[in-house]
Amino acid sequence: MPRKASESTPLLTEQAPTPIDAIDHDTGFVAANTADYGTKGDNQADAEHGQMDTEAQEEDDNPQQQDGGKVQYTSEPDMRSQMKYIMPALAIGVFLSAADQTIIVSSYGKIGSDLDALSETSWIATAYFLSLTSAQPLYGKLSDIFGRKPCLLFAYLVFGLGCLFCGLAKDINQLIAARAFAGIGGGGMTTVVSILLSDAIPLQERGTWQGYVNIIYATGAGCGAPLGGLLADGVGWRWSFLGQAPLCLLAFFAVFFLLKLPSKDSTDWRSKLRRIDFLGALMLVLAIFTLLFGLDRGSNVSWRVKECLVPLCISFPLFGAFLFIEIKVASEPFAPKRIILNRSLVASYLCNFFSFGGWLAALFYLPLYFQAVEGRSASKAGVLLIPCIISGVSGSLFGGLYMQKTGKYYWITVLAYSSTVLGLLGITLLSGVVAQSTVGIIICSCVCSFGNGIGVTTTLIALIANASREDQAIATACSYLFRSLGSTVGVSLTSTAANQTMRSALEQRLRSGADADKIVEGVKRTLSYIKTLDPQTRAIVRQCYLLSNRAAFILDTVIVLGAAASAWAIKEKTLSR
Repeated sequence: MPRKASESTPLLTEQAPTPIDAIDHDTGFVAANTADYGTKGDNQADAEHGQMDTEAQEEDDNPQQQDGGKVQYTSEPDMRSQMKYIMPALAIGVFLSAADQTIIVSSYGKIGSDLDALSETSWIATAYFLSLTSAQPLYGKLSDIFGRKPCLLFAYLVFGLGCLFCGLAKDINQLIAARAFAGIGGGGMTTVVSILLSDAIPLQERGTWQGYVNIIYATGAGCGAPLGGLLADGVGWRWSFLGQAPLCLLAFFAVFFLLKLPSKDSTDWRSKLRRIDFLGALMLVLAIFTLLFGLDRGSNVSWRVKECLVPLCISFPLFGAFLFIEIKVASEPFAPKRIILNRSLVASYLCNFFSFGGWLAALFYLPLYFQAVEGRSASKAGVLLIPCIISGVSGSLFGGLYMQKTGKYYWITVLAYSSTVLGLLGITLLSGVVAQSTVGIIICSCVCSFGNGIGVTTTLIALIANASREDQAIATACSYLFRSLGSTVGVSLTSTAANQTMRSALEQRLRSGADADKIVEGVKRTLSYIKTLDPQTRAIVRQCYLLSNRAAFILDTVIVLGAAASAWAIKEKTLSR
């Protein structure tokens, strides 16, 4: 088939029960058999692996004309000239979206105590992430139907109102409902911005701009937790939410007045509503919700309870029903067949899924290793992650600048995910297999983060380059879905492996299942429980944490191998200038 070219559970620890957390963002699923993707023949093997043949050289002369004359996605010149005014307005929303996902981390205890519902505070994050992940893939098609600007304004409005409702909530149920409502808007605040950038920026420069966005996102995520703690200890946790409402209003009016887009569709809103694939949207939302809900219950409660098994069993038939509707029923599907069966797009999605599933799950466990195994404080563990975070945004910007200079992305993507695998392997080996080295682990984490940062940016450009003009928004929105699903699945599987290893190691070393259960329950409440143990038992517990973290890192390395393997199936395209 000719390809059209074009334009997110700490181990046994609980501040409260562990929520599904978006680590993006914004972090196995279904292993794809790359042999089924199909090729164009042995005589084009070099081109399939990123090396330009004679035909590709002709594409260099005219990068918009590829694959039988089909036109590559190109930017809007009028929008490009507006970017110096538009970008600050868009940056407010990106910053808020990132900060919101971490701002309540340090406030769980205060919120639970104030609302007298400490055991239910995990749902504050879980509800938000469930609705955010479910809404993200829908914004692509909806922005094609209703326009980018209305969808972004809708996202700001819903998110702002959700934050206002959170701040005014009288009990935990109202707060959870308000968080779920805010998630609907949060899903569009990053997704539509990414789509807008692809509309405005030529593909060869697009990765560099994505690097700028990722820097803003990382800054927001980094500021969220300490800011939330300061507000909770000062004026109260409610201002963590109330303070975001006026900023959303500012972003809303900035976009409303500054973002000028050419009018392309003058049909009335009733005609636009008729174009929406409501049945497909319902199936997709239900499938994602049941999958994430089941994973959350499995990793936090038990994989044997009906609250886990029933949603998981339901989710896969729902995904099957969604694919059937998109391929056979829907006239304007959210996921057209040409996207579902496009080798390069599927490979890019799998890169996102496995990289977020493996590396971000490992990133989730690194602070736990520093605290539980090495005995460091939470603040010191956080400081040790700063080089890793800086490496991640640096990698994203480097990948963008590389593509801007060379116009290519294939080999750098392959090398990026290969380096992520090697970095995770190094973390595993230096967590007690061959040696224990904090400095070595930090260096390896920087290698992982730099590689993943490159890969996130280059796979996004690969998606846009290999999608048709009309599918740019849909392809971009789906990438955010796979990132979120990957991070959730990865954290759930990793926490299960780590928890089982921890419990087995404790039972074996303590010679008593009752003592092991008591310690497990203690460290689930707080890591400071370890300090209350006698020196001999404390040493045993730290050794068991070492084994459980190592099990987590081994599994994460295997998961990231899926991203490194999938990268080889991406097809190189000349990027428009």
